[in-house]
Amino acid sequence: MQQPPKDESPFSPYRAFVVQFRAETDLGHRHCTGRVEHVVSGRATHFASLEELLAFMTWVLTTVRTPPSKKLRSSK
Repeated sequence: MQQPPKDESPFSPYRAFVVQFRAETDLGHRHCTGRVEHVVSGRATHFASLEELLAFMTWVLTTVRTPPSKKLRSSK
């Protein structure tokens, strides 16, 4: 497995979500309902299926802009 550079975390908060599942969720039967929130933007939604959960996450990861990555500066 490839390791990230030492100055870069493999887990960016720009790609972090909080997922809350309702009590009736049964992942063994692919039934899940709950709420998901993107940590950095605060965008959130309720979902009634695994497909809706993944669709929201996909939408956020493709539309919410992340900060520019750090570039190494050469010394003068």
